[in-house]
Amino acid sequence: MEKRDEAENEIVEVQPQQHPHSAPKTENGDVVLVINHSHVHPPLSVVLATVLYFAEVVCASILSKQYHDSDDTIWMGLTITFILVPAVLIQLTLTFIHRDLDMDRPLVLFMHLLMLGPLIRCIEALVTYFRAGRQEEPYVTISRKMKLKKDKGLPMEWEIGHSERKLAVHRNAFKRTAIIQAFLGSTPQLTLQLYAAIQEKYIFPYSRLVLMILTLISITYGALVCSVLAINIKYDEYKVHVRPLAYLVMILWRGLEIATRVVSLVLFSTALNHWIIPVGLANLLFFFFLPWVEFWARKGSLPQNVEKNMSKLGTVVVLSMVTLLYACINVFCWSAVQLNLADHDLIEKKPRWNRVALYYSARFAENVLLTVLWYLFKSDFYEYVCAPLLVVQLVVCYGLAVFFMLLFYQFCHPCRRIFHSNVEDYLRCICCHRQPKAEEKAERQEPLPQPSQEHPPELVVLLLPDEAPAPNSHTDQQGEGETDKVEDLLDTADHNSVVVGS
Repeated sequence: MEKRDEAENEIVEVQPQQHPHSAPKTENGDVVLVINHSHVHPPLSVVLATVLYFAEVVCASILSKQYHDSDDTIWMGLTITFILVPAVLIQLTLTFIHRDLDMDRPLVLFMHLLMLGPLIRCIEALVTYFRAGRQEEPYVTISRKMKLKKDKGLPMEWEIGHSERKLAVHRNAFKRTAIIQAFLGSTPQLTLQLYAAIQEKYIFPYSRLVLMILTLISITYGALVCSVLAINIKYDEYKVHVRPLAYLVMILWRGLEIATRVVSLVLFSTALNHWIIPVGLANLLFFFFLPWVEFWARKGSLPQNVEKNMSKLGTVVVLSMVTLLYACINVFCWSAVQLNLADHDLIEKKPRWNRVALYYSARFAENVLLTVLWYLFKSDFYEYVCAPLLVVQLVVCYGLAVFFMLLFYQFCHPCRRIFHSNVEDYLRCICCHRQPKAEEKAERQEPLPQPSQEHPPELVVLLLPDEAPAPNSHTDQQGEGETDKVEDLLDTADHNSVVVGS
């Protein structure tokens, strides 16, 4: 009886096929770019996140053994703590996203208990990738986006197969684990090891130096993932393709921003040990309660569909964890998003340049203040260090980070063509106290075509029963999970595209 019900759920009435030389059109008559996938891309992001996770765990374990041999119990305990906390959260995240508790998978659950969940998930992703394309499989759904081309939006639709969907779920999960690993494990680990090296006043052992390099790479990668996720969520209806030059600019931006922030905190903590605790807690609590204060000010209600069959208490717990992660990110770098706890996506999609300007201005002032206080109260350990030059270098490096951030939003952002206002416009508004009327008029006269809110009559959508969207919902509005799936499938479209004329 159950098999019969499942079969009935998978049967959908199919509309008559169009002529192969006719292109599907939207309600406003625009020609649609039809894409048929024949292969999938390798899950490189899954492999990279797994390699960084295990490399950091192994290197930190070796360093903990060295701390144990030298009777440095405090450093050993903190190092182990910063290994275990993100590892446990990563196992819970992978279990939560893949719903392992609802399925009979004892081996996977056992691997998660051994903190080896990323390994088994990486193997599953690789097996899915190598098996894809060996036999023809029906598509799961048809997704639709707008492709930006010469300041115009071109509607496009493509099929998503079973293998593509499974790989998209794995990529979606590992993006979140990369962020958790970066800002709940790697950032405190990097801060701890740099502080320990200065306090103990001995030469860097190779294990510590390697661990610090790995943590910096992990933090930078997590910040890149966070930035790209924010772009995909904000511009969910458009095809987003980040170019290599944009990635290079983001790496310089994020790397300089995080490195100068960590060095400023560590230098301040070596001069004023007890004051670093209230400074860190003030930063963390401010960014933790800021989304909740805005939520209460808007008198919003908790989103009902964060997860299936979840009570209000469970929803609050999940939102609290998301808010904690958001606060940890903002303590060290700009998160690129603003939380909206009343929205299903939990993201404020309207960009606010005033928020960005306020954050970087306040963070720049705080870093300068912490560095100046270190310069005034520094110990004798820095007598052979040119302290004024070090202060200038930190200020210049943070200024360069802000410069690369502005460069990214002005020239390298994948959706910069549809910005109502850019960095240049915002700076002009500040300098001239108004925006030129010619630009405002051009924006009103030449808007980009927006995607239709309903699928055309000939569009056939086949969804699995457990993955079907809510009634009257659109593919572009399926939330963060669908956004992440589309992001990883878009690049494949460039290799299998067929433009059909009307």
